[in-house]
Amino acid sequence: MIQTGLLLLTVILLGALIYLKLNEEDPEIEVDPDKVKGAVSESWRDLQLDKEIGSLENQVSEIKNLHSDLETMMKNPRERGEFGEVKLEALLSDHLPDSMYGMRERVVDGKTPDAYIKASSGKICIDSKFPLDNFNKLMKSEKEDERQRHARKFRNDVEKQLKEIEKKYVRPDSGTAEYAFEFVPSERVYYYLVKEEYELLNKYTKEGVQVVSPLTLGHKLELIKSDVKARQLSEKAEEVQQQIQSIGKKMKTLNSKWSTYYNTHLKNAWNKASEISSDIEDLEDEFDDVEKLEN
Repeated sequence: MIQTGLLLLTVILLGALIYLKLNEEDPEIEVDPDKVKGAVSESWRDLQLDKEIGSLENQVSEIKNLHSDLETMMKNPRERGEFGEVKLEALLSDHLPDSMYGMRERVVDGKTPDAYIKASSGKICIDSKFPLDNFNKLMKSEKEDERQRHARKFRNDVEKQLKEIEKKYVRPDSGTAEYAFEFVPSERVYYYLVKEEYELLNKYTKEGVQVVSPLTLGHKLELIKSDVKARQLSEKAEEVQQQIQSIGKKMKTLNSKWSTYYNTHLKNAWNKASEISSDIEDLEDEFDDVEKLEN
């Protein structure tokens, strides 16, 4: 609507300018400035451009305030942590069924991660808290010495966080997987770490702490889900195989019992029945002989 209105207004103004230009070149053409102004004003009102532009100004103001609120939130560690948890939960709910993950529950030795995943290898703990104060200072620094100082501080902050996660949440003996995730809710920060602190990330990956961003975590969640499904199918196959083996054993037992019954009881009964049948036939022959004597 607003784009169409601005286009029409541009056409009107362009027409007015052309008309004025023609008037300059040909003085005989009379132009009434008040009429031109009135026509433009009337077109402005008819198209309700004043309302549209007022609405646009309000939207711009709202976006500006939202951006300011986000900047303020990212400066506040508590609100930044809550933002990371919300984004993390949204990712988990998008990629996994409710039965495969949990939020803010005690998982190991009374410790409560921000989230965890029920994987085939154990519970994968996820921490979404991340130190960004020195990173923000690093990005705002204009002098090289200040940048290097804040870069070192940020590296120390990150290493401290990763070391704490490794200590708290990489506990295979207590039911966790052999690794945990440190979730960085910002692709910008994650890219910086991959580019500038690759050795640090690689070191703690070997220790069992993987740093992930929204994009990389999404890929890992799909792999974890596929692994769980494959494990479930494997368990089902093993269960079916065990049931078949159990049925096979029962069939062997039944066959053994039938053989025993047939070879002893049923066969003996058949032999006895044959003997009785033979005796009956003998008796019938004797009766026949007696009948012959009477005749």
